[in-house]
Amino acid sequence: MHHLTQVAIFLIAALIAVPLFRRLGFGAVLGYLAAGMLMGPSGLGLFADVHQIMQVAEIGVVFLLFVIGLELKPSRLWVMRHAIFVNGSLQMALTAAALALALVLILRLPALEAGLIGFALALSSTAFVLQTLAEKEQLGTVHGRAGFGILLFQDLAVIPALAILPLLTTRDTALDGPSLALSIAQAIGVIAALVIGGRSLLRPLFKAVARWGNDESFTVMALIVVIGAALLMDWAGLSMGLGAFLAGVLLADSEYRHELEGNINPFKGLLLGLFFMSVGMAADLDVLAADPTLILLGALILILIKAAGAWLSSRMAGVDAVNSAQLALILAQGGEFAFVLFYAAHGEGLLPDSMNQQLILIVVVSMMLTPALFFISDRIGKVARIKRPKETYDTIESAEPEIIIAGFGRMGQVVARVLQMRGLAFTALEKDAAHVAMVRRWGNKIYYGQSNNLETLRAAGAERAKLLIVTMDDIEKGIRTIGLAKRNFPKLKIFARARDRHHALHLMELGVDFVMRETWLSSLEMATEVLKTFGDSEATAKTTTAVFREADENLLARQMNHRHDLDHMIKSTDELRRELHELFENDPRMSSIDRRKPAD
Repeated sequence: MHHLTQVAIFLIAALIAVPLFRRLGFGAVLGYLAAGMLMGPSGLGLFADVHQIMQVAEIGVVFLLFVIGLELKPSRLWVMRHAIFVNGSLQMALTAAALALALVLILRLPALEAGLIGFALALSSTAFVLQTLAEKEQLGTVHGRAGFGILLFQDLAVIPALAILPLLTTRDTALDGPSLALSIAQAIGVIAALVIGGRSLLRPLFKAVARWGNDESFTVMALIVVIGAALLMDWAGLSMGLGAFLAGVLLADSEYRHELEGNINPFKGLLLGLFFMSVGMAADLDVLAADPTLILLGALILILIKAAGAWLSSRMAGVDAVNSAQLALILAQGGEFAFVLFYAAHGEGLLPDSMNQQLILIVVVSMMLTPALFFISDRIGKVARIKRPKETYDTIESAEPEIIIAGFGRMGQVVARVLQMRGLAFTALEKDAAHVAMVRRWGNKIYYGQSNNLETLRAAGAERAKLLIVTMDDIEKGIRTIGLAKRNFPKLKIFARARDRHHALHLMELGVDFVMRETWLSSLEMATEVLKTFGDSEATAKTTTAVFREADENLLARQMNHRHDLDHMIKSTDELRRELHELFENDPRMSSIDRRKPAD
């Protein structure tokens, strides 16, 4: 089969399966897995060489770990330290130990193999759980926040696990020899070189590319950093994902974080989808057909052990009994990172093929039961009459501030200073790299980012934000930003700066909630001072400009329906001019003023 044909089949399958499974409440991951199973050797047999496809698709996991690294700002980890490191570590330790013990006692597996499988099965589905919590508006609840902290810890725990896996293949030959010490020294040296070199080189490199290159150059640079870090780790005998993760962490506090995430996300999404489809292709449906009872029983046992471990760990971490029960249910399924670890362990010869197939199917079945688990969790919450806490929690600490400022020029900075004065947090995006560097020196929170890019807006938190303030100098990019926000984030209110009258009419036509012409108020203020200079009292001057402001804003609203009819625009403006002139001429307070010369 031609390569382009394979690509077309993959894209069509994703286009059909993912929306369908999301509509059914199963999520995108299961959609990719089902599409892969249908197309693989056990299904329609459209693809035979699954191993080659998985080698390419593994880059999707690398990109995912890079994005996870970008999200791990030290300030966020510190604020959520209890939920992440206390509750998260307790859940992983108790659940992984219980699963490993069950595997040793029931299946008589060796301790190393049981520990590896127990660790992988202890992981829950970050994508599935967070998406469902967001849809149900439960991220701000007690169990929602606790669940997010545990999932974040699990994502962190995967990194060292992937790094250790390649070293475990030497357990029979080099554990006591000098070669193991050399391998460890080499690994530590490479990690140190990446961290030290990354801190000193990455920001200057991105600054140079942002200043001298174009948008494509920045994307290319982002890809080079991710793939380069991954290859460096692979050369050292470590996981490629570890290198990408470290590169992301090094850039987590940089002004380029949102732009990087926006550039990487499309590649990550497609390749990660390809990875899950390839996992589905590798799944042997004959194993399920041969013994469906074993797979279903395994999934139920997994859910029971994970629910018990999550409930006990949450109680030990101080969560109340009902919220602990809800948390236990929503985290009881297997996760997508289990597929990553099973694939990596199988590739390293640590996991037999037959067991790998069974484990994949068990995790898939457990994920398919997740909607039912969420239903039970919701019923428990309803019966117990649990309401969302009224205190203003840091709603899911991964969320960005509820205000996004697109464009940090003169107007954007003034708005930002007022927000800072009132203690209102915001995220600012600016495309001019030199301007970003200068503004950050004054202590402002600003990121280098192209706000007319959907992924950059999403990375800045537009899905959860309440207000987008568009103050960009570039009119076309501002309009594209507003169009993207309107189509993809319909609940997001939009305030926008207009260059002139025609621009304001265009923004009003787009449905912008509040439009401000950039020189409108300052021009009225200057007109007030001019009138005072020519003899008006302050009250009269302010009344004059207030009447004019109201009349002109009403005219602007009327002209919106005729903005493409120049003759109508001119005629309506002339009519307003005559009306205002007659109004002021017939007002005795206005006509008595000598307007021939400035007041002394």
